[in-house]
Amino acid sequence: MKQEVASFLDYVAHSPTVFQATQQACDMLDAAGFTRLSEHEAWEILPGGRYYVTRNRSALVAFAVPENGFTHCQIVASHGDSPTFKLKAHAEGEAAGAYIRLDVEPYGGMIMSTWFDRPLSIAGRALVREDGRLVTRLIDLDRDAALIPNMPIHFNRDINSGYSYNPQTDMLPLFGGKDAKGALAAEIAAKAGAKEEDVVACDLFLYNRTPASVWGANEEFLSCPRIDDLECAYTSLAAFIAAPAVGHVNVCAVFDNEEVGSLSKQGADSTLLGDVLTRALCALGLSDAQIRAALAASFMVSADNAHATHPNHPELSDPVNQVYMNEGVVIKFNANQRYATDGRSCALFRSICKAADVPTQVMANRSDLPGGSTLGSIANTLVPVSTVDIGLAQLAMHSAWETMGAEDCAHLAAAARQTFETVL
Repeated sequence: MKQEVASFLDYVAHSPTVFQATQQACDMLDAAGFTRLSEHEAWEILPGGRYYVTRNRSALVAFAVPENGFTHCQIVASHGDSPTFKLKAHAEGEAAGAYIRLDVEPYGGMIMSTWFDRPLSIAGRALVREDGRLVTRLIDLDRDAALIPNMPIHFNRDINSGYSYNPQTDMLPLFGGKDAKGALAAEIAAKAGAKEEDVVACDLFLYNRTPASVWGANEEFLSCPRIDDLECAYTSLAAFIAAPAVGHVNVCAVFDNEEVGSLSKQGADSTLLGDVLTRALCALGLSDAQIRAALAASFMVSADNAHATHPNHPELSDPVNQVYMNEGVVIKFNANQRYATDGRSCALFRSICKAADVPTQVMANRSDLPGGSTLGSIANTLVPVSTVDIGLAQLAMHSAWETMGAEDCAHLAAAARQTFETVL
């Protein structure tokens, strides 16, 4: 197994929710000598310095300043959240007079059927009262704790004929027998190292416990949870850490809440990226006019995965602009601005990939079948920089168990590093 794949799978295994994914990213930056900044304090930014800031502990922006001046920023942006189920505030409830099940609600647009009959666990964060203040504790039960059981076909003869799942009745996970009432709250408190009465609030999610698998005739595919978009988030961050900053400020952003529209204080449709860039450039002595000029000259790669042509349903892809796993980085186009790519940004990114010897593909959706959108066009409304929307081809996007090409981590790693090292 190639090192990029092994490192990515380790990252996924230790990132059951966006909170753990962000913490892992912070750990990587700390290990590389980056300085953590706080939005609550004044910043001292120096030439040659490397810094990062988090918001809500679920999103981050990291940047590296060159030693000898710069004219603009080169940015790679992705997101760390994935579709799942979030536990409601009072999650434990009795069912059928014999069970404890958990009250959950969907987060993002998942394929619900893929969540049935799998070992699930619970992770996220807890807010704990400690010495008169609130502190955050990351939580991961790290065990097979729950399962959403399917109805047997004898009770649901339509299960293979397009059944419509009701998230309030069909998707609630079984947690224990009726004597398990209160067990979850006790376990969360124990994981937080606190008394139950000191756990003030939580943000907890289900996650798929199935281990990753590398498979295929020549082990050319791999499957695991949360490929969208941890594949891009991890790979671009690793490339950012490895790349020197020369002639421009290197920036790596990993947003939250893309799967629900990005409209949050830590999403792409927030002030996060603009705030960090403006504060950093201001601390380096640039005037408002100089900051605006630097941003106008900047370039952003919005990295979020793309739909590979499906082996059983190729007719659902555009007949000309089809993309495949293991055949390179995908450049995404859409006339209605679901993707931010235009001719100029595509040309710039293609030249970058050519310099890195990375193959590229072009994707457009069928004209009668609108696809999803991503963070590039959203972020552009707040930080208007030339942007290309790219990703890696994958199957079963938004499934609890997604599939990607084993060669593609290396493709994006090389393209992202070349982006950070290319003087435009």
